Amino acid sequence: MTAPIPRRTLPALGAALAAPLAAPRLAAAQAARVLRFVPQSDLAVLDPIWSSAYVTRNHALMVFDTLYGMDAEYRIQPQMAEGHAVSDDGLAWTIRLREGLRFHDGTPVLARDAVASIRRWGARDGLGQSLLAATEELAAPDDRTLRFRLKDRFPLLAHALGKPGSPACVVMPERLAQTDPFRQVTEMVGSGPFRFLANERVSGARVAYARNPDYVPRPGGDASFTAGPKRVHLDRVEWIVMPDPSTAAAALRAGEVDWWENPAFDLLPLLSRDRRLVLAVQDPLGFIGCLRFNQLHPPFDNPAIRRAVLPALSQADYMTAVAGDVPGHWSQGVGFFAPGTPMASGEGMAALTGPRDLAASRRALSAAGYKGERVVVLGPSDFPTLKAMADIGADLLKRIGFNVDYQAMDWGTMVQRLASMEPVEAGGWSAFHTFWSGLDMLDPAIHQYLRGTGRAGRSGWPSSPELERLREGWLAAEGEAERARIARAMQARAFEDLPYIPVGQILPRFAHRREVTEVPGGFAIFWGVRKG
Repeated sequence: MTAPIPRRTLPALGAALAAPLAAPRLAAAQAARVLRFVPQSDLAVLDPIWSSAYVTRNHALMVFDTLYGMDAEYRIQPQMAEGHAVSDDGLAWTIRLREGLRFHDGTPVLARDAVASIRRWGARDGLGQSLLAATEELAAPDDRTLRFRLKDRFPLLAHALGKPGSPACVVMPERLAQTDPFRQVTEMVGSGPFRFLANERVSGARVAYARNPDYVPRPGGDASFTAGPKRVHLDRVEWIVMPDPSTAAAALRAGEVDWWENPAFDLLPLLSRDRRLVLAVQDPLGFIGCLRFNQLHPPFDNPAIRRAVLPALSQADYMTAVAGDVPGHWSQGVGFFAPGTPMASGEGMAALTGPRDLAASRRALSAAGYKGERVVVLGPSDFPTLKAMADIGADLLKRIGFNVDYQAMDWGTMVQRLASMEPVEAGGWSAFHTFWSGLDMLDPAIHQYLRGTGRAGRSGWPSSPELERLREGWLAAEGEAERARIARAMQARAFEDLPYIPVGQILPRFAHRREVTEVPGGFAIFWGVRKG
């Protein structure tokens, strides 16, 4: 509906009559400030502590901020923190907050908010658990000061608070951070560069964010990964959920969406021929596929039964199903640390790289005492890469001789299901497949799936006192050579205890319209991005 034109002088009337001619330019300018993004899956879980799903982490880093960030060279830099001081003996850390930080509800960010947030995050995150175990006292002596008093030196303290891997240590108001870490927070009040528009969320279809006009970027320099000044050039970001890859590809080519986070590998040749689009490797460390067992219940509570899978498992089968046979899209011969990084080694790798032998797996399964228990394998029907792995894994387990019940469901439902510690008869599960960023498998400090803390750990809940002992030694080690030695020992032990099985590495691409520029690498980040 158009408002009537009021009486004006002739020049003003002429300007008013000419206004419609400018409307296309105005509409174009407005469109340039709205970015439509197709995420890897629906945002089923909002709470970044409750779920390790990357879609939840990406959402969280829009809405919340962190005390420290990581730059593109993997160095930790102060973010919400102004800086810190460490005592000579390394047992006291004092962190000072920057001035002017405010939550989206208008309240100031105080040190006690950060303290409560660290405690909640530390109850769920592997490195956070180690940090809290080394902490004698964590307090907020004033509104802008956090103080750690440590029992033992913890040189990775800033790294723990700034790592971008899931779950990241985001800061939320104390009233939210006091929520039990095993219960979900649903109210999204952060101090980050975007506001979450809860009233526009449509489950399975759309999530929306608006630029936070009160956000205070870190002064000086340029943004680099999750560090530096997070300057926002968009008024609005809409996540449009499109589970069908063909639909997403058509929408991107038609300009109905601007950026597709996780295009299917089989559609990359089509997209690469469209000059209106840009394809770029997200992260040179790629993503590592994992077959994760539920170790609380039979049959995978028996390590011999877990090891029986190894002789028949082919990483090439898994990765070809996910990414096809195009060179450069995937790698095999992948161990428990990201390939090409200092902690990666060939220790124990013959278990995955030697000749594949289905008969050997069958013999090992029989010798381990498998009693035909039902094995519930979960697979997400709306997440193509994970579904491809689940298809291969379910078929592999059947051929070995497991009594497989393959259950497909949407990713959001599956994420909820994975939290269940119940046996399969009560709605639990036995195995699933997922990807972890190579960034999250750099070393034992941050590697969530190489923990052996039982029920205190991530879904799957493996228990391995020896892995935990070695990890503590790695954290205390002086020098890269000693850390590498311990990492080799951890990999050898992991092939015995099998907290999970690595099933290969993929190198996904982002796909976006050419008018979308300054897209950071690593994962989907929206500060610094421009459109138009």
